[in-house]
Amino acid sequence: MTDLIVTNFNRNFTGVSATAAGVTRALSDRYDLRLAGHPLPGCPDPISKSEALRLSRGPGLTLWHVRRNTEMRTALLARDLLRLPVRILFTSAAQRRHSAFPRWLISRMDAVIATTEAAATYVPHVRAVVPHGVDCARFTPAPDRAAAWAETGYPGQQGLATIGRIRPEKGTDRFVEAMLRLLPDHPGLTALVIGRAGGKHEAFLDGLKAQVRAAGLSDRLFFPGEVAAAELPALMRALSLVVQLPRYEGYGMAPLEGMASGVPFVATDAGYYRSFAGQSSTGLITSDAPADAAQAISALLSDPARHTAMSRAARDAATAHFSIETEADGIARVLDQMRAEHAAI
Repeated sequence: MTDLIVTNFNRNFTGVSATAAGVTRALSDRYDLRLAGHPLPGCPDPISKSEALRLSRGPGLTLWHVRRNTEMRTALLARDLLRLPVRILFTSAAQRRHSAFPRWLISRMDAVIATTEAAATYVPHVRAVVPHGVDCARFTPAPDRAAAWAETGYPGQQGLATIGRIRPEKGTDRFVEAMLRLLPDHPGLTALVIGRAGGKHEAFLDGLKAQVRAAGLSDRLFFPGEVAAAELPALMRALSLVVQLPRYEGYGMAPLEGMASGVPFVATDAGYYRSFAGQSSTGLITSDAPADAAQAISALLSDPARHTAMSRAARDAATAHFSIETEADGIARVLDQMRAEHAAI
């Protein structure tokens, strides 16, 4: 019998994938667990959807932990159409009203975990608020940040980055505008836009690159595309700042991965960023104006003592409050509760 099936039906490695990977690794020694769908780094080899359904035939209860619409649909197929002994846990990070079909799917879940208090107000059946955690064993501070940056091969003495899909919602244009203001006054600084643009956003990306070329900063602001999950920790610990300026974010893992790496952040007030910031001890919350972001970044990089203090505080906060083990503990409590309720029927 399989105790727990964790689903990952998106072939692209996204923020959702990163959180699923961390939780799967953390729970793998607590449950007879199978990953279904596409591979995740450091996790057991995945099984197919059909194999997940086969393993859910009993005789005992199988719990499914799902995060996406397609995953909810498959779990509902198992429970409601095939009548398998399955109970479904959904994790929701969205801090806005879901559209009609996802709302219906979520209404059919046996239990829901919200990643923030705000997200909990948009979904039913919430059993717990469990913030996403970061793997503090994978993301660690560099012994020598300058040497780590030099090893990346990028120019300059310092680097900062924004990380995520390249699209207006993620504020990539805000980041570029802030960098066009910032970089001329910081000659040793290099900026990176880490992520990919989907088909409909390729023109948006082309426009950003044209802005950078027109400003004569193509040798200071780079668009390297996605970074493989296995390579991201080394790059993260080499940075001096993570900068996230989205218009909307459900949760946002990039600042948290930076914090675990001893890297403070500057961000707009989106996702769970204000909670990460710890009253400006680990990160700075800025307005939506790119000029304000540039000013905040400049002030922090120009104050080495403050930057060092925030770097240490960032790592301490990640390990104390936002570790993947803390998230796994919260999820496990809900899973165990669901199993106990089923046994009592």
